[in-house]
Amino acid sequence: MMEVCLLFRIAVLLTLLLSAPLVVYAREFKQALPGYVFSFPHDHVSHDEFKTEWWYYTGHLESKDKKHYGYELTFFRTGVDNLPVKTASPWDVKDIFLAHFAITDANNKTFHYFEKLNRSGLNSSGAKLDHYYVFNENWSVEQLGNEYVLKADTPEFGLHLLLSSSKQPVVHGQNGVSQKASCKGCASHYYSMTRLKSDGYIYLKGNAIPVTGTSWMDHEFGSNQLTAEQVGWDWYSVQLDNNTELMLYIIKKNDNSIDTNSSGTIIFPDGTSKHISQSEFNIKTNRTWKSPHTGGVYPMDWTISIPSQKLNLTLVPVLDDQELSTAKSTGVSYWEGATSVKGQLNGKDVTGKAYVEMTGYAEKFHKKI
Repeated sequence: MMEVCLLFRIAVLLTLLLSAPLVVYAREFKQALPGYVFSFPHDHVSHDEFKTEWWYYTGHLESKDKKHYGYELTFFRTGVDNLPVKTASPWDVKDIFLAHFAITDANNKTFHYFEKLNRSGLNSSGAKLDHYYVFNENWSVEQLGNEYVLKADTPEFGLHLLLSSSKQPVVHGQNGVSQKASCKGCASHYYSMTRLKSDGYIYLKGNAIPVTGTSWMDHEFGSNQLTAEQVGWDWYSVQLDNNTELMLYIIKKNDNSIDTNSSGTIIFPDGTSKHISQSEFNIKTNRTWKSPHTGGVYPMDWTISIPSQKLNLTLVPVLDDQELSTAKSTGVSYWEGATSVKGQLNGKDVTGKAYVEMTGYAEKFHKKI
């Protein structure tokens, strides 16, 4: 009898809750505007006042037997536009968290990628406001002292790395913003750690492989970056063996032109940097590759020139098929891959490694970011 009464009370309570009007309010997000002053390490944490944010890790690793691997581990947060008023229920959805993980095995010419999609509120994913800790189930990045612990595990593949930065974070763009279009707020606050010493293990088919190498971290947050006429972007992060780094991005428009807000940054061996405007650099592609998965046709084998810096580089993928088709998370098909680099800087031969990301080739980029 007591069980019947209890069930009746629960039924009544659920009826009242479900019949009550749900009061929500429109969530207002900050725009990425000029004048933002970065503060480290505080700005590694989540910026919930902005709609979109990501923490992006890529790197190049080498085993003791000289085998080479590339990796990508990316955490995304996107804010929900409407929130319930004055509730603290774990079922309230404030943010959606997404993550991508990929390993490129350069020697065996194989590529594996994985994805996650979770919501805030149930402790399955999140990003701290007072400490650099971002997680999505058993994938995470956390700052411990002056080092960063990066973890991603799947049944057969994994990544456990300890990262330490040999350079201070570099802020991209001008006056605190990386402009993506000419409209107000069509920008992000964007910085990178461009030279992260990396030690740890990768796991291939359950086998633990000790590795060392170098990683790159991007962190961006904003609320209204791309416009309707912009259909995708190409992004390049280059690490030269002479301790110079380069970041460039080009934003493509629907008339096949390049948006003049495209830009980049060159980081010198001493950690100082210089903003590179779109008019200062040129990127040429020498061939294309058609994806057997999505049918997207991607440019390959890039030549980057920056005459003002006496820089001319050639980038070649270590493997053509490094495409991610993320229908279970972001819903975007894109190419993100490890590449080799050689060329000249200031009249001297240079070599290095890079990661290249390309969107808008399998389909026009249509997500609100």
